[in-house]
Amino acid sequence: MDANLRLWRAEGQSFPRRFLLWADVLDPLLLLRSSDEIKRARLLIQTNEKTLSEPLRNSQTRQAFLLSLSSVHPDTNNVIPILFRPPAFAPMALPWVIVSSLQHQAKSAFFFQFMFHSYTTAFTLLNGNGTPKAEEYSLQQKQMFYGLGAISYAACVGALPLIFMNRYTLKSPLTQLIVKKLLPAPLLGLTSAFTAAVVRSLEFEHGIEVMDRTGKVVGVSRNAGEKAVRETAVSRAVLFGTTFLLPEALVHLVQRAKLVKNPRALAAVRMFLITSVLAGMVPVSLSMFSQCGEIKRADLEPEILSSTEETELFYNRGI
Repeated sequence: MDANLRLWRAEGQSFPRRFLLWADVLDPLLLLRSSDEIKRARLLIQTNEKTLSEPLRNSQTRQAFLLSLSSVHPDTNNVIPILFRPPAFAPMALPWVIVSSLQHQAKSAFFFQFMFHSYTTAFTLLNGNGTPKAEEYSLQQKQMFYGLGAISYAACVGALPLIFMNRYTLKSPLTQLIVKKLLPAPLLGLTSAFTAAVVRSLEFEHGIEVMDRTGKVVGVSRNAGEKAVRETAVSRAVLFGTTFLLPEALVHLVQRAKLVKNPRALAAVRMFLITSVLAGMVPVSLSMFSQCGEIKRADLEPEILSSTEETELFYNRGI
């Protein structure tokens, strides 16, 4: 079992502990660390692995772990490209979320949602759970094809209400409220979950590795892969659905109370709220489920049951 997963298993047993750890891991300053610093951090962790029963009590070891968690994929041990590391997720997604929330024309809405889903899908792909067969070129092509199809479909769905409204010239206040205020949040949440599930579909098609308490791989489970993808999709839906819904509701209250009358000031308030909610929701959504997921023995395939007597097995959930 990779050192990152060992830490999540030791420190991520409850939501508050996962949230506090993610709050540190998502520090954007970690993006400034060099590849050599990341390698030294991994070497320190591996060298001291046998004495890491309380790894976050030591300041040097804690910093090494934070750098490792923010930069290294636990399945491949490869350094993740800088724009797709967890600390870069909120800063990179924020501009696309803001411009998508301000669009009222179908073409521009499609373009900006296409760009938004392109980034989040690439992030999901690079931070997903590596499948044992994913190194095969044909399967990588298949995964990229699935991702492109999911991005295009999600962007079309996001722009569809505006297309429908403009095509049939539906300009009533109720229609404007539904299309521009109420629909964007659930649509963005559902399409974000959809793209995450599609791009990681190989995990429940071919399965992911499951490990016992010692970290020994005991088999490849499609059921564990399905559970990992489902948890990630749910967390993504909560993240972006809330990020669209909550600021819009707060802006509506500000307008009703007439606290801000200037349109430019109101736009600034909206952007501030979106930024604040997204920054807070990223660690919340990532903390909903442990990175070192658990699955009961009874939920595994028969061929795995025959190879272990463990009652609970573990897997990398991915992000």
